Amino acid sequence: MCFVLPRLFTTIVCSILLAVCARAQDSKAADSKEPDNPLLKPVYTSIVITAKPEEPAVDRRNSEVFQQTLFSRDDQVFHQLNAGINAGQHEGGGKSIEVRRFGFNLDHGGVNGGLKVLVDNIQQNQSTQGHGQGYLGALKSLTPELIEDAEIINGPFSAEYGDFSGLGVVHIRMREALPDEWTARIQGGSFNSQRGFLSYSPSLKTIDSYFAYEGSHTDGPFEKPLDYRRDNVTMNVTRRLTPQRSLGFKFNGSRNDFNSSGQIPLNEVDAGRLDRFGYLDPGEGGLVTAGTAAMYFRQELKDGVIWKADAFVGRSLFDLFSNFTYYLNDPVNGDGIQQHDSRLQEGANFQFLKPHKRFGGHGLLTAGGNYHDNQINVGLYSRVDRVPTSVTTKAHARIANGAGYVQETLAFFNGKLIVGGGLRYDGYRFDVRDLVEPANSAAQNTGRFQPKASVAYSPASWLPATLHINYGRGITSLDARSILKDPNGTLLATTDFVQAGLSHQYSRFSWAVDGFMINRSNELAYSADDGTLDFLGPSRAYGFEAKASVSITRKLSLSGGLTKVGNAFYRGTEPRAYVDRAPHFVANAGLTLASWRGWSGSLRVRAINHYRLYGDEGEAVAAGHTVFDLSLVRRISRGVDLNFALDNMLNRDYYETQNFLESRPWRGGPASYSIHATPGYPITATIGLTFRFRGK
Repeated sequence: MCFVLPRLFTTIVCSILLAVCARAQDSKAADSKEPDNPLLKPVYTSIVITAKPEEPAVDRRNSEVFQQTLFSRDDQVFHQLNAGINAGQHEGGGKSIEVRRFGFNLDHGGVNGGLKVLVDNIQQNQSTQGHGQGYLGALKSLTPELIEDAEIINGPFSAEYGDFSGLGVVHIRMREALPDEWTARIQGGSFNSQRGFLSYSPSLKTIDSYFAYEGSHTDGPFEKPLDYRRDNVTMNVTRRLTPQRSLGFKFNGSRNDFNSSGQIPLNEVDAGRLDRFGYLDPGEGGLVTAGTAAMYFRQELKDGVIWKADAFVGRSLFDLFSNFTYYLNDPVNGDGIQQHDSRLQEGANFQFLKPHKRFGGHGLLTAGGNYHDNQINVGLYSRVDRVPTSVTTKAHARIANGAGYVQETLAFFNGKLIVGGGLRYDGYRFDVRDLVEPANSAAQNTGRFQPKASVAYSPASWLPATLHINYGRGITSLDARSILKDPNGTLLATTDFVQAGLSHQYSRFSWAVDGFMINRSNELAYSADDGTLDFLGPSRAYGFEAKASVSITRKLSLSGGLTKVGNAFYRGTEPRAYVDRAPHFVANAGLTLASWRGWSGSLRVRAINHYRLYGDEGEAVAAGHTVFDLSLVRRISRGVDLNFALDNMLNRDYYETQNFLESRPWRGGPASYSIHATPGYPITATIGLTFRFRGK
């Protein structure tokens, strides 16, 4: 039975918790010379440049967070991010995660505001995907050991980011080189899990580079072995042409194959007719192959001016075999479907940053443009096992998105007052050629402006507190196939996000609190029957966040945070209709040990409350959960580490994703409405060895 920590206890714990990263960053900043323009600090280190709004809009996670954890599934990366993001597996590890944030269900990342995820400036959200808008399955090609850092922006507050950024941005930056020429990691654990990592990063005078391979396999705790296999090849070569000029090339190739048990009806589990790790359709699973190549250029000029340009091309093949309702619609052959996505995508980004003095203050002007183009062969087929039997939908779709933006940030009174404003415009062309009903083919153009604004005020140097106010409008594009339903209908949804907060940092303790209000022009619902989206009407959510951290000693620290949604509902409804399928309470906390007598590690907890699954249905409520994870690293010698991880260490029974729908689980049996869910992994032990040779 799932157990959730009492809310008061969780609130107290999480409000004490968040100082490790903040303290480390503050100490590091104190030891270095402050630049003349404080707004320049974010743009020094990497060939990938971003403009950052002010705290508490931004969280950061450095490479240590990812290096000390033994990963086997992509959802574990999101568990390290926290930041009010609740992410769960849909089918045991193979399919993309389901994302929930601020009281909204974002499906696989691309609806109801969206969570925009980028890796080295390359958008991971796939528009008009075979299994949903903004699908984040490409994250399975991400190798955690290669992550340099991750930046999390709470909302659409930066003009740099457009589509899918309404409820936040996660920008992951990969390393350009590794600290050792050779690095190897082998690990194994519960459920026939094995994983290996090998990298070579040569020591060259003007070149930063690495070549890396990751391979992993697990069967999971399921009655039908998951047989999850992932292979990733990643490389980077960055040439410093001059001290001010860099040119980089990156490549990532991946393969991901899996079986799955799908989401099973819990009334059958409660009745004892189905194990919680059981399955109903033997054909469920998926096959994915993808590759991306990118080039990056950076030029620094005098007075801190920076030019940056990058471009990429990607190719992917995706087939997902699902069954949501089993024998509800076809009592003989079943309701199994195959969702296909064959995609070629290209993109380019350009950015210009210029520090300056204006109106008596320091300023940073950021301007740029983006272009993203997708050519997609997308289809939906009925199937038996993994053999297609008929075509439901099939189309060639092209989605082209061009954008331009400008953002100005000014610091006055020695940085006590920082104000910013920006404007972004996105233009789209949706072109769909229906291959089943050619007469239904359509093309549409649309566009939208998105304003941004921010203020940060620190009243006095003797009072280490800062007031922050952020506003931004974000957009979410519609699946191109949905245009065929209503060619003259709405093509974009907007998200207006206002956040106001107070932050404080003194000595070893820091905290931040903020309240938020989110107004969305339209909620979106994904229909698996035809692979399209429907608008459900305007919505609103409001609530607060709290984050805290404390360095207990130089080696031991405590950090955490919580997000509490007061309400999420559809505007203009009487009686009031509520937004469903997302928790209203998300919390995380971590106790971290750093380099104490050769030991490092962390004890982390993540928790959500129960939440409504279907409108006002009182019985359709998803269970909450509280899960504890332990990670330990023991330095054996300079080049050898022993790693140990214990996920769900208290062996709690819980479900990662839950939905309420009608199905017929058995051929010839009755149909009924029930909660369908994917079980979370039970206690999972993993042990590994990390080897490093020829340190630089």
